[in-house]
Amino acid sequence: MAVKLKSEEEIKTLREGGKILSKIMKELVQKVRPGVLTRELDWLAENLIKKAGGRPAFKNYVPGYASRPFPATLCTSVNDVIVHGLPDNRPLRNGDIISLDLGLEYKGLFTDMAVTVGVGKISSEAKKIIKVTKRTLELAIEASQPGATLGDIGFAIKSYVRSRGFREVPILTGHGVGYQPHEDPDVLNYGDPHRGLKLHEGLVIAIEPIISAGSGEAVEQMDGSFFTQEKCLSAHFEHTIAVTAEGPVILTK
Repeated sequence: MAVKLKSEEEIKTLREGGKILSKIMKELVQKVRPGVLTRELDWLAENLIKKAGGRPAFKNYVPGYASRPFPATLCTSVNDVIVHGLPDNRPLRNGDIISLDLGLEYKGLFTDMAVTVGVGKISSEAKKIIKVTKRTLELAIEASQPGATLGDIGFAIKSYVRSRGFREVPILTGHGVGYQPHEDPDVLNYGDPHRGLKLHEGLVIAIEPIISAGSGEAVEQMDGSFFTQEKCLSAHFEHTIAVTAEGPVILTK
């Protein structure tokens, strides 16, 4: 594992990029409604990134676990699609939930974030899984104090998710970020307190609780997307954070 800490100046630049990314994500969320094509959201994301002076982090990127480049700017994962959903020409329907996952390169450094939102009027179960996943991310960030460990983050995620009747998806993880879209270390969505890599000042990671209403088992498709094994709902929230002497700082806030 080759973990590369970031300097104060680099974290400042990452914060600039993260602010741009957060603003773009807010605009995308406002466009989510029944009848919208996920491909339209992808086009909007790419245009907004370029207009802001950045570059899409995911388009044509080949992660270490993939066999082909990702062809889009935005990951659009609907209902039982957990992550890496490809934008297409199918319209969103009333009652759907959609995870929007977006990465940005700005001044040579990368940030990453994701949110899950409802489309029109959604079920009580959909509302609950979105609320729980969002709160899980907040708790995981709170656990990301200097001197804590990756195990503390994973334990915070798993404990809260299971206490609310859901399951983490163990094969999908958060990650280091900054010089590349994905770096060491892996940030697991489960763990034991005080175990694993110690969090040092300058560590920049993307924390992303990925939650299933079923068993947590995932099935990978030929296009690189992942579905819940039971075809049940899933949700996903993500922020890029920096560990500092004052505590965790959300760079994509």
